[in-house]
Amino acid sequence: MKNQNPQNINFFEKVYQVTREIPFGRVSSYGAIARYIGSPQAARMVGWALNKSFSQKEFVPAHRVVNKNGLLTGKKHFGASNIMRELLENENVIIKNDQILNFEDVFWDPYKELSL
Repeated sequence: MKNQNPQNINFFEKVYQVTREIPFGRVSSYGAIARYIGSPQAARMVGWALNKSFSQKEFVPAHRVVNKNGLLTGKKHFGASNIMRELLENENVIIKNDQILNFEDVFWDPYKELSL
């Protein structure tokens, strides 16, 4: 998202660009992404955008976006119920009962990590 004017990019593309910046082994939240792109009340819309991301030509690591408590609330959109969990566990994220146990350690806040 760096070096691009966010005014010229539609909402979904903004979501995809921020999500692509989330590093391997880290996660962000729907709300954190919504706040970063200037739509703080649009956390659900971020989730909807990520649900549509599977058709993008460039990979969008939607599995790295969870709810504000570290719950894998979007897992049903990955086909098999364990895909999201498996993808995160392959990145060394610790999960139990669909919740990230080390959430504070792996949380990636776009406000702290990126600049518009």
